[in-house]
Amino acid sequence: MITQVTAVVLAICLALLVAAAVLALWRMEKGPTMFDRVVSLDVTTVIVLGGIALITASTGRSDLVPVLAVLAVVGFVGSVAMARFAAAERPEEARILTEAEARELAAQELDDTAAPLHDPDEQPTAGPAPGDAGGQIGSVDDGADQESAVGSRSESGEEGS
Repeated sequence: MITQVTAVVLAICLALLVAAAVLALWRMEKGPTMFDRVVSLDVTTVIVLGGIALITASTGRSDLVPVLAVLAVVGFVGSVAMARFAAAERPEEARILTEAEARELAAQELDDTAAPLHDPDEQPTAGPAPGDAGGQIGSVDDGADQESAVGSRSESGEEGS
């Protein structure tokens, strides 16, 4: 049976949890950084844990204790994962943009006036492919081949220019 003192204590705890939840959700909304949002998410998880603990204490239900343990583990793993990925962000990406900054960034991304990386209508230039040594990979130029080629052209009546 819940006594009068226990009911007052539970009501005070519930009021404090609601106030903490309002503040945590406000911080989650306002930010301004990703770390503020992660911390407020952790606080919200702890508030939910506290609420379940209050229900467990007031009703005497021991079957909610495993729910507390699972929720605590999920909150911990979520916090570690968020910290891991937030640490990999560049500093300029770590904060949430204002509405005006987001509009400006979207306008820059949609702007087509920048020069393209390549002209799609441009014909490829003739010549050796990149890394190709003029088509003579592994051949040695010794001049004798050129003399015999010139001699064979002149014998057939063609003039070399």
